[in-house]
Amino acid sequence: MRRRSFLQRLVYSTSVVAAGAIPFALSRLLAPAELLLARRHLRPPGALKNDGAFVAACIGCGLCGEVCPPRCIQFHRRDGGTQVNTPYINPEEKACTLCGKCTEVCPTDALNPVEREKVDMGVAQIDRSACYPWVDRGICGACVSICPLGDQGIDFKQWNQYQPVIQQGCVGCGLCVEVCPHPSLPIGIVGRSQGRVMGHTVS
Repeated sequence: MRRRSFLQRLVYSTSVVAAGAIPFALSRLLAPAELLLARRHLRPPGALKNDGAFVAACIGCGLCGEVCPPRCIQFHRRDGGTQVNTPYINPEEKACTLCGKCTEVCPTDALNPVEREKVDMGVAQIDRSACYPWVDRGICGACVSICPLGDQGIDFKQWNQYQPVIQQGCVGCGLCVEVCPHPSLPIGIVGRSQGRVMGHTVS
């Protein structure tokens, strides 16, 4: 009798858990995936590098967004396809300050605590054909002033010509993108393989 009661409770508990997971699973299946620009959809610091693994690990709890001081973490909704409810950062709207609070509250291994200098969200890339100081349209320096890693992340060209140069220590937080005054945003966060200076082909 006890065994039957135990089995009944086990089946009931399993059914409740399964039923609770159905809405989340359906939301991922029913939301149409759209073409997402990588430079506007950065994963938070400490995210698993393999995006498929990140999506599988993230349970869409939203805790990372709740604790984020600058409120830079957004969540994929109907644009996400299988990525629905997973977090991302669009530095053109609000960038990451590298506080690390999101990694502290993540209940899975989707986001893992990491030292600020070892965060890898990408790397800043400058289009020197549009950046004001690089085309002699005035002095700026907003990107250099805002970098939380100082001259490890971005610095001026030699002889202090106010022309910004991305350094090896850049972790891709995107604060330089957020403060850039140029309307076309000649600076953005890209994958490290794409380099720190935007290339242009001559036709």
